[in-house]
Amino acid sequence: MQNKRVTIQGVAGCYHDAAARMYFGSEDVTTLPCDSFEEMFEILENDASLIGILAIENTIAGSLLQNHELLRKSHLRIVGEFKMRISHTLAALPGQSIDDLSEVNSHPMALRQCEQFLHRHPNLKKIEKFDTAGSAKEIAEQNLTGHGAICGEYAAGLYGLNILEREIETNKRNFTRFLIIADPLIANEMAPQESMIDKASIVFTLPHTKGALSKVLTILTFYDINMSKIQSMPIIGREWEYRFYVDVTFDSFVRYRQAIDAVRPLINDLRVLGEYAECKNEI
Repeated sequence: MQNKRVTIQGVAGCYHDAAARMYFGSEDVTTLPCDSFEEMFEILENDASLIGILAIENTIAGSLLQNHELLRKSHLRIVGEFKMRISHTLAALPGQSIDDLSEVNSHPMALRQCEQFLHRHPNLKKIEKFDTAGSAKEIAEQNLTGHGAICGEYAAGLYGLNILEREIETNKRNFTRFLIIADPLIANEMAPQESMIDKASIVFTLPHTKGALSKVLTILTFYDINMSKIQSMPIIGREWEYRFYVDVTFDSFVRYRQAIDAVRPLINDLRVLGEYAECKNEI
């Protein structure tokens, strides 16, 4: 079975890493850590054999606007998506208990997502770090007693830490949607069969005229296309004009393609970022 080489943002054991391994299941996966999303796109642009996994939105934090723009500016295509519940654990070196800890390390977002748990443990000083999995790695490699990490269960196991508490996040309905992206040279091989495609991501701009967006929505409705997400972003240098990132779902691929052809005369700079199978998993 061919090894999948997948770029991730974060260190080994991060949520991107875990999502990549869950998405590809039993396939052999090697993840390539990147310090930033910009670095990840740069690596993908220079090596067509690589695959990328990219967080695009979170049910609590909302859309990652930066990643929408990085995707639009690249030539990469979306070939799939994966939705994963983000569940945090408190982990520490073997033999440590919560009473032994004086500080907890994690990404600022993870710390905020666990505020109620941390409020119940006021003795734990919150220390912001670059990454959830990186916090676990640092504790393990430097043998830091008295330190706990808020991280995923996969990261705790990867770095040999004991899990002291599970599901410590305040909101249990915390999901992140990831996109699987690839160079067009391998995207066709990875994309599902046409009969399985029921979702697409597109981006376009509209002329600065009255009712422009309403006309587009009317056409999509006529063709039974459901708009599951719309994200607008201002176009820098063009005051009061916006770029729209839209996700659509549909039952008929033929009707979807007809809808795209029908709206083309009404919009500018239309680009289909990817056509793929919607992820139904939210477990």
